[in-house]
Amino acid sequence: MDAKTTVYAKWLIRILIGLVVSYLIWHYWPAKKVETVLAADGTHLKFRTQQDHIELYDQQAWTPFFVKGVNLGAALPGYDPGDLPITKDHYLRWFAQIQDMGANTIRVYTILKPVFYDALVEYNQQHAEKPLYFIQGIWTPEEELIEKKDAYIEQIYNRFKSEITDAVGAVYGSIDIPEHFGQASGIYRSNAGPYLLGWHIGTEWDPAMVKNTNEQHKDKKDFIGTYLSAKPQANPFENWLAEMLDHLANAEAPFGWKHPLAFTNWVTTDPLTHPGEVLIEEDMVSVDATHLQVKDWAAGYFATFHAYPYYPDFFRLDDTLQDVREADGTANTYKSYLRKLKAYHAGMPVIISEFGVPSSMGVAHLGSMGRDQGGHDEQEQGQIDASLLQDIYSEGMAGAAVFSWQDEWFKRTWNTMHFEIPATRRKLWHNVLTNEQHFGLLAMLSSKDGPLIIDGATRDWDALKSSDKQKLDISYPGLKEITMTHDEAYVYINAKLEQPFDPERELLYLGVDTLPGGNKHAKELGDKTLDEGLEALIVLGKDGESDVRIASNYDMHTRVYGKQYGMKAWTPEEFVDDSGVFNTWKLAVGLEFSPPDSKKYGPFEEVSVGALRRGTTNPDSPQYNSLSMWQAQGDTIEVRIPWMLLGFTDPSSLQVISYEDKEKRLFAQPTEGIRLVPWIVNRATGKITGLEGTRSYPVSQLPIYSWKPWDQVTYVERVKQSYKLMQQAYQSLGQK
Repeated sequence: MDAKTTVYAKWLIRILIGLVVSYLIWHYWPAKKVETVLAADGTHLKFRTQQDHIELYDQQAWTPFFVKGVNLGAALPGYDPGDLPITKDHYLRWFAQIQDMGANTIRVYTILKPVFYDALVEYNQQHAEKPLYFIQGIWTPEEELIEKKDAYIEQIYNRFKSEITDAVGAVYGSIDIPEHFGQASGIYRSNAGPYLLGWHIGTEWDPAMVKNTNEQHKDKKDFIGTYLSAKPQANPFENWLAEMLDHLANAEAPFGWKHPLAFTNWVTTDPLTHPGEVLIEEDMVSVDATHLQVKDWAAGYFATFHAYPYYPDFFRLDDTLQDVREADGTANTYKSYLRKLKAYHAGMPVIISEFGVPSSMGVAHLGSMGRDQGGHDEQEQGQIDASLLQDIYSEGMAGAAVFSWQDEWFKRTWNTMHFEIPATRRKLWHNVLTNEQHFGLLAMLSSKDGPLIIDGATRDWDALKSSDKQKLDISYPGLKEITMTHDEAYVYINAKLEQPFDPERELLYLGVDTLPGGNKHAKELGDKTLDEGLEALIVLGKDGESDVRIASNYDMHTRVYGKQYGMKAWTPEEFVDDSGVFNTWKLAVGLEFSPPDSKKYGPFEEVSVGALRRGTTNPDSPQYNSLSMWQAQGDTIEVRIPWMLLGFTDPSSLQVISYEDKEKRLFAQPTEGIRLVPWIVNRATGKITGLEGTRSYPVSQLPIYSWKPWDQVTYVERVKQSYKLMQQAYQSLGQK
């Protein structure tokens, strides 16, 4: 090697060393900006469990830290969570909003893309005096666990351990995860470990899976790991959890850090007994955090639960939860449950890692104190969420994480999923009846929910492009004109009447035709008949009168729970075409059950959900209500109708529920669009204005409102009224 080559080699080595040193400084710099204490074995500690609470090391002392958390989902409108579409800009904006709300912790369910950890480190370096911490969840192979019902199957066992290893690498920025469908991947180089509050493995455990795992592997007991072990009373599934948590601890320790450990749990598999629970499966098996213990893990170990006030049903039915009363004497069953849960876990921190209610028109379960799963506007959502937070805090829990930060359109609910066909397109529209899509404090609104304000004025309609609205080309007696448009959540109608609308004096009906069949006559039509039937009927009148009704032979709720499942009363006459009956729109909130699946008989329960609230959707107005569906001002009427109330299973591909039932299933079929049939009825005389002409009004000749299918969505992002109420609630709990 000549002298010149030697010089080049030396410079190359120096450059490489410089790059390595620069990387190490950049990678570990966050740790130097975060105050920690060294454990006896030399590892860093920022958080630890102490007795029944979490502690933070700050200003050279351990201080109690109440987790004021927010669950952060992985999806945006138009995407599935496995698409992981959220960008760094989203995260940086959201982190500021979350911290402004008074929260101190974000909980994520699974490994996210590198941009999440990049954004969190960048945000916290810019807010070093008050960083935003996070709890890292690690997702199990949930579908395989539910299907196979055995946690020890080699494929499940190995896959989860591998996921744990990857999660540790992602948090500490020391892994490259290859692309795999539905999972995060990329080059992870940001060290977010200094901002980690704790680890949280698993999902809501399927009780049948836990039970079968215990029965199939009775030899799996007395696991003793390096840092975490199972006590003698631990069942086989709890031994599996001990082994997975120990694997996590062993994966983290080489990075020089220790963080508190936990596994996910929920009320269904809690260690308490519930005498008032009727369903066997809901109190069938326990997963008990007290059956595990740590050794030489100075950060400690805690219990965590998803706990909502409406599920399971024992929150309404269990007499043993009637012992805690509000000032007015009302039994607070949720608070009673929390008290019993904390007593069981004496000496161990308990975090309620999910709680909350949705701001949705749809309802899925009933709770006590009006804390139902749905049926709340944004104001009511915030009031209930704040009251639940106060219950959790006052009962001495170690923290609480509200569910959730943002609305998620891909979510499904048990009582509407039968009507969303095809399910793969659920993410492309926003179902106002699916409450699971509306838990967020950050609204993900459909594209015209904001640009179009329901207030009885037309200036925002005038601003729409002509290609984005359709004036129905026909003369209607009593009406000057009707214009329609739509977005991912609603059909919008703007009607100009010949006279100012007076609900005290008259009723306005808007019949909806989407398919051949339906009601050609009805009491609402008086002596008028139609040449084509109506599937739905929109009624606008006084408070308590305005709603959407469904033709009885088209009523999908009764078809599923009456004809198919036999849980709801029905008569053959209801299912004759042109029955003349329009039913109230209802959703199931409780299935009929009987032994051996339950301890005793329980009736089918349903609620009405088609009511249309009059009000305004202008968030700057004192009269704002997020569930407002119509308003009238003089001779102008504005209405927005959720797609499902009109029978749509997927508006993005123009599909509606078919009249056909096969093999106890509903089916969808294409529609050309919507024919709108308006008429006005005078209350005093019964006179109908509209529907003039021949004996059989020619609905089939009316113009069709139609639209092009869509495969991409646009949405409007806005904090809800509930955000401000939770801001007050979190800030009232103090700074830590």
